[in-house]
Amino acid sequence: MKCPKCGTEFTGNFCPNCAEPAPGNVSVKVKKKKPIFKKWWFWVIVAIIVIGAIGSQDGGDKDSAGTAPTPTQSQTAVPSQTTDASQSNGTTGQMNALAAAKTYLDYAAFSHDGLISQLEYEKYSAEDATYAADNCGADWNEQALASAKNYLNNSAFSYSGLITQLEYEKFTTEQATYGADNCGADWDEQAAKSAKNYLSISSFSKDGLISQLEYEGFTSEQAAHGAAANGY
Repeated sequence: MKCPKCGTEFTGNFCPNCAEPAPGNVSVKVKKKKPIFKKWWFWVIVAIIVIGAIGSQDGGDKDSAGTAPTPTQSQTAVPSQTTDASQSNGTTGQMNALAAAKTYLDYAAFSHDGLISQLEYEKYSAEDATYAADNCGADWNEQALASAKNYLNNSAFSYSGLITQLEYEKFTTEQATYGADNCGADWDEQAAKSAKNYLSISSFSKDGLISQLEYEGFTSEQAAHGAAANGY
């Protein structure tokens, strides 16, 4: 079948390119986010890291301990990142992991454990990745808020559904709740958008659409609003 969102040919319940449900497959909630290595900005980050490494070798900028300099940061994705004085005492592996962590946070929002997982995917040891996450200066509540806003820019979520999604990204329940509480979403509007999305890929009765929205975590009132906003 062909994905109604991106046009990719596929078989199964979800499009492997954009995670869009297969036409008619509306009974299972989509929680999985596209792996970071499939996103265009991931390769931009990789290029920046590689260029920075080459530049440091050519310019002889490494100190006598072999510690690579931290790359110059552009506008950060989330504010309130601070520098820990103890960072200068890290090993070469720890400092490189820390530099990579800060670069990732310049371009995307991560939970503490999610950042560790990403660094481990980049072949840093668990110890170096944990050091980087512990010392990168990130405000994890603000990271959760940024992630929540990113999700809402690309899809519709209920309040509880957004919290569940953030928890899936390894934010704590408290951090995920902070993100949902402060993202500024109009949950009635989110229900209307979700209803519209469902109707674009399948047919629903009024009661069926309301039930589907309730399954997604919308309240009965929000689900009814979503159905009414789409002609029911």
